[in-house]
Amino acid sequence: MDIRQLNLNDIPSGWSINEQGLPGTGQITEQEFADLLSLCEVAVGAFEHEEMVGFVLCLLPNTRYASLNYAWFNERYSSFLYVDRIAVAERHRDKGIGTLLYGYIIEHAHQRGLPVTAEVNLTPPNPGSIRFHERHDFNQIGEFHQGEKSVAMMLRSTK
Repeated sequence: MDIRQLNLNDIPSGWSINEQGLPGTGQITEQEFADLLSLCEVAVGAFEHEEMVGFVLCLLPNTRYASLNYAWFNERYSSFLYVDRIAVAERHRDKGIGTLLYGYIIEHAHQRGLPVTAEVNLTPPNPGSIRFHERHDFNQIGEFHQGEKSVAMMLRSTK
């Protein structure tokens, strides 16, 4: 398994994997995926024999990204690495790929002295993602409610 930076050629595969992760990943168009990629501090994919099998996209504070969840962290923290989305292709799940990707971003954040932030759906519920984040030393620091949707706001402190 290789981890490498994503580029414009990876947009169709990344978008397809994102779609497989709904509703947990949040639906976006291919163009929105491309725009998000341009804002990222970390945008890496896991590749097996040149096939993308998963990715993670992370931002630093104060970009023009219009996510309300991202804004929640911007209002409370001056420095962090925000995990906007992590997704693994359906047929490659439960093989440690998410852990491999999180290991990469946790090391990236550690080298820069940054906490890592993320949110996980509470409504609709995503208990698997809550367990995944807890295994990676994230703690719930709040909840954010937007109409019918609620998320747990998660933080992994610097260590």
